[in-house]
Amino acid sequence: MTSNPTWDPAQYLRHAGHRARPFADLLARVPALPGDPPRIGDLGCGPGNVTTVLADRWPTARVTGYDNSPRMLADARAHAGPRLDFAHADLTTWKPGETYDLLVSNAALQWVPGHLDAFPAWLDGVAPGGTFAFQVPHNVDAPLHALMRDLGASPRWRARLGDVLRPRDSVHAPGVYLDRLARLGCVTDVWTTTYQHVLLGEDPVLDWVKGTGLRPVLDALADDPEARDTFVTEYRDLLRTAYPATSYGTVLPFRRLFAVATKGH
Repeated sequence: MTSNPTWDPAQYLRHAGHRARPFADLLARVPALPGDPPRIGDLGCGPGNVTTVLADRWPTARVTGYDNSPRMLADARAHAGPRLDFAHADLTTWKPGETYDLLVSNAALQWVPGHLDAFPAWLDGVAPGGTFAFQVPHNVDAPLHALMRDLGASPRWRARLGDVLRPRDSVHAPGVYLDRLARLGCVTDVWTTTYQHVLLGEDPVLDWVKGTGLRPVLDALADDPEARDTFVTEYRDLLRTAYPATSYGTVLPFRRLFAVATKGH
């Protein structure tokens, strides 16, 4: 979110089923909401495909999805309805302008530097008994990211990409989130899950990351297609070794961190 990469909704949605599963697992742990009807905000809604899940789960709720990508919002607004809408917001500065029964975020906070410092203001906008829930990737040291960082920091690419990639501290340890949210007066559940995604097709791990973590690189090299294609080819070859294809597909282990924080009455 904060580095404002140029998002491609179609590329992101190529693995929509795998990307949506953690959101379903997160919502399964959200307790009953206090409002009737409830007010829900989806922070970093992307193309809106999982925001619709919120509207299905709480059919009387008024749901708003927030994002700072015009392209994502354009796709998201195709899902809009009487109780579901979408609005532009930058999570680095956004603060609730009303009271929510649920604030939820799906794989967005890793793009928001200093997001821990936003929690007090966000929770001020959550109703007593309401919930703030989120999930983020927790795999910054996995080959998927480590190889990209190492390649970007190599002599050939350092000058152009050294400051582009998301830093290693973009997501914190589980205990950090637990401590911060508990000290803010929330009953908090934090856990991690490692998914074993079986991806199909040619170079599917590269295809996956083109929709997310590789976006800043593609932007940085957009004015030099030859350099962009060279970097992507070098990175692809590294991924092929790290994630070898099998007869049934390519396995991408992917760890995610979940937090469900319910505000005291």
